[in-house]
This record gives sequence, C-alpha cells and structure tokens, in this order.
Amino acid sequence: MDNLFVIREKMRELYAAHSRVFDKGIQFVLALVTFYLINGNVGFMKAAASPVATLALAVICTFFPMIITVFLATALILVHMFAASVSALAVTALIFLVMYIFYLRLTPKMAIVVLLTPIAFAFNIPYIIPIALGLVATPISLVAVICGTIVYYMMAYVKKAAPGMESSGKAKMMTEITAYVKQVFQNKEMWIAIAAFIICLFLVYTIHRQAADHAWKIAIAAGAVANIIVIAIGDVALGVHTSYVGLIFGNIFAVIIGLILELFFFSVDYAKSENLQYEDDEYYYYVKAVPKLSVATPEKTVKRINERHGTEIMDTNKIRKNRQPKNDRAEKVHPNQRQSNQGRKRPTAKKGPSAKKHDIDEVNKLLLTQSLKKDLNMK
Repeated sequence: MDNLFVIREKMRELYAAHSRVFDKGIQFVLALVTFYLINGNVGFMKAAASPVATLALAVICTFFPMIITVFLATALILVHMFAASVSALAVTALIFLVMYIFYLRLTPKMAIVVLLTPIAFAFNIPYIIPIALGLVATPISLVAVICGTIVYYMMAYVKKAAPGMESSGKAKMMTEITAYVKQVFQNKEMWIAIAAFIICLFLVYTIHRQAADHAWKIAIAAGAVANIIVIAIGDVALGVHTSYVGLIFGNIFAVIIGLILELFFFSVDYAKSENLQYEDDEYYYYVKAVPKLSVATPEKTVKRINERHGTEIMDTNKIRKNRQPKNDRAEKVHPNQRQSNQGRKRPTAKKGPSAKKHDIDEVNKLLLTQSLKKDLNMK
C-alpha cells in the first residue's frame, strides 16, 4: 500500500513541475478525440471530416480555454447537419441554443464535462461521469452531464436517420423536424440514463460528505449499485433493452476510477481519527478529526566505490634531474663566469686502477671472519 502513496507523490511532483505541459497535452488529446468522434458519427461533409481538419482543429483548441473546444465542436456538428439536411440543422441549432442558455448560466466552467460525457458514451463507460463528479464536484454539474447526454443521443439518431433526410420540400421538412424532435426527446433510453445519473450523483455526493469511516468507498459502491438498479428497473418498466454485461463491467470500471480519485484527493488514516468536543456560551461542538495520510518519497543515495581522483601533473624535468647522481649534476654558473670558462680546457680526470674481482672476494671473506670472531667472544 505504501508503494501506491509513493507513486502518488511522485506523480504529484512531476505534475507540479510540468503542469502547463500536462494541461495542454490533455487538452489536445481531448479535443482530438472529440472531433474524431464527431467526424466518425456525423461526418456528412467530407472536407470537414478529413484527418487534416480534425488535427488542425485540435491544435487550435490547445492554445485556447476549454470552452473554445465546446464552441468549435458545436460548430462542427452544425456544419455536418447542414450537409445532411436543413431540417436537421434547424432542430440541432435550436437544441444547442436551449442547452447553452442553461449551460452558460449555471455551469460555465464545466466545459470538460460536456466533452467527456459523449466520449464516455462512445466508449460504453458513461457510468464513470456521475460517480466521479459526485466525488469531486457539486450537484450543479448535472446540467453539464445532461447536456452531454442529449448531444450523444442526438448524434446517434442523426447517424441512423441521415439517409432519409435528403429530400426537399416544406411539407417533408416539417415532417423531418417533427420526427427528429420526437426521436430525440422521446428516447426512453436517454431518459433512463439521465435519471440514473441524477440519482447516482446525488447519492455519491451526499454519502461521501458524511463523517463515517470510509465514506468515499461507501459512496462509490452505492453509486455503482444505484446505476445498475435504476437502469435495470427502467428497462423492465419501459421495455428498453440494455446490455447487462456492459452495464456491470462499466460500473466496475467506474468503481476503479472512483478509488483512484480517492487515492489522489482523499487519503486519510482512519486508525488515528479522534473525536473532539468544544463548547462556548451558546453551543457544544463535536468534531471528528481524521489525519491525512501521506508518505515521504524515499531519497536514493548513490555510493561511489571506485571514484576517480584528480590526476596529478608532474614535472618530468624535475624528476629526471632528481634521478641524476650528484657528481653528474651540472653546477650553476654565473653567465659571465660561463663565458670566461668557455676558452679554458677542463682537466680530464685520470682513472685509477680498477678493483679486481678476486680482491673484492678476499675483503668480503676477511670481514665475515672478523664478525664471527666478535660473536664468539661475546658469547
């Protein structure tokens, strides 16, 4: 368990050191996935659905706030709707107008939620959104969740009904508009999902704020169970078929994401919690203090065994001079004296008789005999 906290601290330090790079990278990836899903589902205009256009829009959105990505995604959807049908463009524009009235007024800073909700639906993991927002946000974020859910189901309907929207004529246009509105706002599956998200988010938000031990884990589990129960009851009551395998595995994945969020945002040590009591002239205060759990990142110490020392620069001339015998060393002579001695011839030393080898041996024997006599006399 301690290893998880060490990894968490390292990730926090890494993010703190390069937060701007990570923010822009996430923003680029989110914009790229958003435009790719739009072009893949309602890419009726070939020029706007090209990979070059998708990449260019994602790069542009990287250098602007997240709300610009929402606006450009809306504009891209409207362009594709215009290529499909004028009636589809009119209804889609009206729906976006109503959503933006509520969205900009209530949750203007929840642009990322509007983008993440359709993406989560596209990957069949929409149950992450209410559980995550119930832990780290407030119930007002439901406005952004509902807007993102409507956008997803609206694009899903247009993708299926696009081939029948190409005919012209006022009568036909009114029929298409009526069918479009009914199919979007009378979609039972969409309203079941919205109801499940509302109940799940309120339940998670309420439970995780309680003073009970492991409140976050209880809230995460309760939210996942609420998603499964509400969607299962809605399917039976309204006759809508939902893949229960995807429902169960999607909520299991949502639980894992919730536990990761708890690791980063609410790591406490319940074993060291304390119940404190205070009072003043009018009230008694009962406080439960739970210490935060943090682990210091271990510092690695490197011990150098074979450390190289600095190389000593030695004077070779000095060493060569010291190695010469005393008789061979040149005496220091004054320059004037050196000039006066240049004309004189130095006397050559006469060599004496060289010692013979047998004389040296005799001397050694004599010295050895004397030393033995001294040793014997001493004894």
